[in-house]
Amino acid sequence: MLWIMLEDWGPEMSCYGTPGIETPVCDALAAEGVRYMRAFTTSPVCSTSRSAMMTGFHQNTIGAQQHRTAAADKQPLPDGIKSMPELLAEAGYFCCLMNYKKTDCNFVFDAKTHLPFADWSERAEGQPFFAQVTFGGTHRKFKRDPVDPIDTADVELPPYYTDTEFNRRDWANGLEQMQRCDREIGELLKRLDDEGLAEDTLVFVIGDHGRCHIRGKQFLYEAGLHIPLIVRWPGRVGPGGVNGDLVSAIDITATILDVAGATPEVSPHGRTLFGDDYEPREYVFAARGRMGDTYDAMRSVRGDRFKLIHNLMPERPWLQRSDYKLNSYPMLAEMSVLHARGELNADQSRFFAATKPEFELFDLRADPYELNNLADDPAYEEVFSRLGGALAEWREQIGDDGVSEEFRAGGDATYPFLTADEWEAMRDIWRPWVFREPGSDVPHPFAGWYSRPDELGAWARARARAAGEGKARSQKDGARL
Repeated sequence: MLWIMLEDWGPEMSCYGTPGIETPVCDALAAEGVRYMRAFTTSPVCSTSRSAMMTGFHQNTIGAQQHRTAAADKQPLPDGIKSMPELLAEAGYFCCLMNYKKTDCNFVFDAKTHLPFADWSERAEGQPFFAQVTFGGTHRKFKRDPVDPIDTADVELPPYYTDTEFNRRDWANGLEQMQRCDREIGELLKRLDDEGLAEDTLVFVIGDHGRCHIRGKQFLYEAGLHIPLIVRWPGRVGPGGVNGDLVSAIDITATILDVAGATPEVSPHGRTLFGDDYEPREYVFAARGRMGDTYDAMRSVRGDRFKLIHNLMPERPWLQRSDYKLNSYPMLAEMSVLHARGELNADQSRFFAATKPEFELFDLRADPYELNNLADDPAYEEVFSRLGGALAEWREQIGDDGVSEEFRAGGDATYPFLTADEWEAMRDIWRPWVFREPGSDVPHPFAGWYSRPDELGAWARARARAAGEGKARSQKDGARL
């Protein structure tokens, strides 16, 4: 079995209908198997979503719901629950972690013990294998594609982004990076062919969560939760399939365990997709907790048509300060400049509000971009009650503790946290990187900020630059007098 993981990437592929991009490898894989149109992760950030996928349990059940849990705070899995690689090894599988060595679990997990090998070639002859391969290019930073650069005129932005050349270029750069990943996936699949393994290997291509853009990653909108899912299984899955069922990422875990004949002591939350007793889901659920130093909490339930988001901390803005996003999202700077100038429309500016509604209800059929909140509309009272009841029942089932007063007081919710001039400085810092040519050597403006935040942090640099330019303007004005 081969599990190919794309970091921070939704269904932005040509086989899913995304304009401007060409992903012939993933398109061909989908043509040889099945493409799931409505697959969703359980959490919109890597460590929590991967914790769920590594076990088959919602992250809240296993105490892994807070992104970037410190090593000293990580707890063992609850009694009776084992990670997927442990169960696969017990079933006789050779387990390896290839390429980008990321597991990112928020519980005690030793990859060197449970995913000890670097390549399936190290297994005993004839031994079944499980290989997890992560392609990290789609996790910011994006590399341009010199083989097939994308013209900004060919892309289409969601309406909650302003249609500027800056935003189009940033979006197109992400699509170009996916094209590069598509070719990397092609090299891996060619290796299966060359080694005579393709006909006997179950292949998954998925994302760990949605796209790393403003209003995507870290939030429970479709852009943060909707992921690609392509499955090829020669002899078991027919070619050219398109599946519209609601599927959760933890269903992949359950499917892998079922195919391997691994029997967990505690039944996972996921559903096996190819079992005789398979039943489509009525709902998929997701949760968001702390994101690094940013404290917030959200829960969601999505059905066939409607989706309900419960913001457990509505007093907090959507756009609290996040050093990750400051150092990674050029579009955040562009949108913030335009917001400060009053140039965003109502749909675009809503996300910049100082507080959130407690509930958001969307009719995804009529409003796929989740712009029209129906939570207070009397015409949708029955829908609100039905989804709210399903969400409450799910939260009780998974042992969701909600929000403590200590958690509610955590972090720094100061908003706005940059001035208009500072956002202008941020955008100026980003501009050469966003508009670089394919193959250019323009350095990323915030490379290395994880290890040297005081020196390279976006917040500090924007403040310093804005202050310096303000002083220069004052001196220039004084000279004129």
